[in-house]
Amino acid sequence: MATLSASISISPNPSFTSSHKPSPLFSPPHTLKIPAFTQNPIKSLTLHSTDAPSRASLVVPRAASQSSSSSNNATSFHGLCYVVGDNIDTDQIIPAEYLTLVPSKPAEYEKLGSYALIGLPASYEARFVEPGETKSKYSIVIGGANFGCGSSREHAPVALGAAGTTAVVAESYARIFFRNSVATGEVYPLESEVRICEECRTGDVITIELGESRLINHTTGKDYTLKPIGDAGPVIEAGFSSWYEL
Repeated sequence: MATLSASISISPNPSFTSSHKPSPLFSPPHTLKIPAFTQNPIKSLTLHSTDAPSRASLVVPRAASQSSSSSNNATSFHGLCYVVGDNIDTDQIIPAEYLTLVPSKPAEYEKLGSYALIGLPASYEARFVEPGETKSKYSIVIGGANFGCGSSREHAPVALGAAGTTAVVAESYARIFFRNSVATGEVYPLESEVRICEECRTGDVITIELGESRLINHTTGKDYTLKPIGDAGPVIEAGFSSWYEL
């Protein structure tokens, strides 16, 4: 039976670099290298194996694949916005009853999108996804503070991406939602300098210029400054995802 082993090396951050060196009598055939996130954007993930078959095929994230233009952080998005308030939690984004859907299966991924934001209260008169549809006509979600709070379910950003959302613009995020958005590559989680959710209305026509960290509301004629996406941008653009078909 072939022997398979793995080693992980992270650089250049010295606080996460191990000084352990493998025995010269053994050279691992299976190596996974992930560059440090804090100093250099992740450029590649390389998997080598001399005798292990491929076990995963990557699902290409929507946010990176469907941006209107993308080159050296010059990505822009244009479309209708859907406005929500503060503390939109993961149960409102995708209720627990739909977590049995497997995003790596195309049919179930599409179905997951049809339930995006279905947990919002009845006070939201406009449905994010119309009954019987799998895609939303709103490609940009604008929220208030603490967007994505609640559980750590990765299905939340995936459901939004499956519904056709390219970006979420919120005053602030629950840390785990922001992290899952970057890890899955489904949506760009952008932060606003002011409470845009109080100045925009559902159905307004919006353009986001990612390279300029700028949001334009064509309906009201107002411009807003966004906080730079930073190192998370190249990770999303590179198409990394935590969803695999095993």
